[in-house]
Amino acid sequence: MAADDEHTDRPLHREDEDIAAEIADDTETLLTLLSDFYRGGISQATSNQNRIDQTTNWAITLIAALLSVVFSSPDMPAYLLIVGIVILCVFLSYEVRRYRFFDLYRSRVRFVEENVYANALEPTGVEHSNWREELSDDLRNPTFKVTVTEALSRRVHRVYGLLFGILGIGWVAKVTMFTPESRWTEAAELPGVSGVVVAVVLGAFYLSIVVIAKWPSDREAKGEIHGEEPGEWKNQ
Repeated sequence: MAADDEHTDRPLHREDEDIAAEIADDTETLLTLLSDFYRGGISQATSNQNRIDQTTNWAITLIAALLSVVFSSPDMPAYLLIVGIVILCVFLSYEVRRYRFFDLYRSRVRFVEENVYANALEPTGVEHSNWREELSDDLRNPTFKVTVTEALSRRVHRVYGLLFGILGIGWVAKVTMFTPESRWTEAAELPGVSGVVVAVVLGAFYLSIVVIAKWPSDREAKGEIHGEEPGEWKNQ
């Protein structure tokens, strides 16, 4: 046991400390290392994309189940759809964090594609003159590439805006067309909260969803195809 401790505490040899520096000076070895790094980045990005898809699938399943239950009988309360909106917000919070991790790994993949593979196919110059230093710094000090606001906006714009809209339309239909025996204000009310207040709060919530989906206009997510015209290179 003492021998193991002595072996663990022994400092590294100088050759071991300089091995990475030697790789940096060897172009062939460095390109091999970058290929492995590229494949690893794709694997990490794919794994996080799958986690995002799983959350989205659960959200869709929740909506389908709630709509089936609420519209199965006139006696089912409309506030169940409001509960669904709250749960959907929880799923959205999970997706925002997972999207930021996904974008972190995807940005590294795009960085290698821009500065190594693109220039290898047509050597017209790299996008970043000090790309090796930038990538090295990001590996030593990893940071998210998009803000919470942008991640939230992207997920609402692409997926959750539609899901929230389905629940909202379902709620309006439930308190109006599917409860003919009572006024909509009575069908919409919660314990201690009038139906008018509930409707106003929901209206404000959906207005905020529209604002979030449209803002911010400037995107920082690297590798996103946003607002670009379709390319024609496949037709050439």
